[in-house]
Amino acid sequence: MHASGALPAAPPDIEHRQFGRARPADSDVRRQCPASKRVEREMSTTSPEHVVVIGAGMVGLSTAWYLQERGVKVTILDRDGVAAGSSWGNAGWLTPALTLPLSEPSVLTYGLKTMFDPASPLYIPLSAKPSLIRFLLGFARHCTPGKWREAMAVFSEIGATGLDAFDEISEGSTISRIAKAGAVKGAGASGNDGGTATLGTGVVEPTRPAEPFLTGFKNLKDRDGLLHEFEGIRASGGEVEFDLMSAEEIRAMEPTLGDGVKAGISIHHQRFINPPKFMDSLADSVIARGGEIVTDFEVSDIREHAHGVEVVDAQGRIQGADAVVIATGAWLGKLARKFGVKRVVQAGRGYSFTVVPEVMPTHPIYFPAQRVACTPLGDRFRVAGTMEFRDADHPLEPKRIEAIVAAASPLFTGINWEDRQEEWVGSRPCTTDGLPLIGATRSSRVHVAGGHGMWGVALGPLTGKMLAASITGGSTPAIMRHFNPLR
Repeated sequence: MHASGALPAAPPDIEHRQFGRARPADSDVRRQCPASKRVEREMSTTSPEHVVVIGAGMVGLSTAWYLQERGVKVTILDRDGVAAGSSWGNAGWLTPALTLPLSEPSVLTYGLKTMFDPASPLYIPLSAKPSLIRFLLGFARHCTPGKWREAMAVFSEIGATGLDAFDEISEGSTISRIAKAGAVKGAGASGNDGGTATLGTGVVEPTRPAEPFLTGFKNLKDRDGLLHEFEGIRASGGEVEFDLMSAEEIRAMEPTLGDGVKAGISIHHQRFINPPKFMDSLADSVIARGGEIVTDFEVSDIREHAHGVEVVDAQGRIQGADAVVIATGAWLGKLARKFGVKRVVQAGRGYSFTVVPEVMPTHPIYFPAQRVACTPLGDRFRVAGTMEFRDADHPLEPKRIEAIVAAASPLFTGINWEDRQEEWVGSRPCTTDGLPLIGATRSSRVHVAGGHGMWGVALGPLTGKMLAASITGGSTPAIMRHFNPLR
């Protein structure tokens, strides 16, 4: 059974911060690598020479990478380490067809029925704080068909440019090509010893084609609900190529799917990554190009002065620079508020874990009705889901993991659900209107990049590219007007 259309659907991405079980610690300074002499700039005379990026996740590292493209020295600070937060435990989907605003009308309807049930895909604790109440009220105001169509038009405008940015950082761009041609001389670790640096040619870990990307359903009613959603997206300019699949067709493609799957949809021209491997590779690329990543640096304040900024940590250590980028995910508001960013950035926590099926799937699989996202990561299978609005630093709740297992287990066969590894919880930075915050604050020296909700990984490189151009006085795409942090 086949059909085609020009539509996308909205799954949960799953961006997480680890709690409960610590990831192996990095050293205070991940690596002290030779810092490259910068390329001769073709940019404004007001462009900063040195930028500190706070946050070593996908958004922060991508911003650093693109700043290097424009000849800027970068130092990345993080309280834990590379991808210690949301960029490590997510589903790793690069799916333009599915990159949609969270504030979809059905989310509000569904949430009102289930949000206080700890076993539901959407959960809000009864002890919600006033800041969460303010977020929920603002979010509810945007869960209307008209507001959703407005936000959807923005994501449609982005199109596949997010994938283009992934291609750029994989290939290596201006600075790498110039280095290969011998036009860039290196400097030693101190930046002035005259040594020769080796510049990376880009991110080695590849993006992988999801051909096709699969969605599964327990009944035709659930599938028809997604198709109805597709129709609304078509009206907003969204586009995706897809085929309908019978139960036999989707189970033949992925034998680990069980009898509980009664229908499917295959979506074409999407991709995915192995998040841990990709993030390590991105960090390696930034460092090889002269960047420095400093861990165990929990920023407590940003101070602006006549000649630049000072970033201060909880121990009183100071890192100076010409400008700073705040890319701290769900914690963005703590540092950005004093610079005029009033938008609430709320933690929308998701959970994930990995299992090893008897037959390892080869395609990402999404179950829209259950809000469960699954991704093959080589030797293990990541299963992720839920949206939990609560404090970003709240510990992992085992009941939320159990809820994902209860939703997913009837849909698969040959999986020991008790043998789970890498249980994670983490905070997706959500805004009330579903759009990220990207650009300068009230201070021309302080910039923010965050609030991507479920799509920080998918839109990280594009965010970094746009923000780096903005910081260095380059031309920026018109779409950035929607992401003004002061809106």
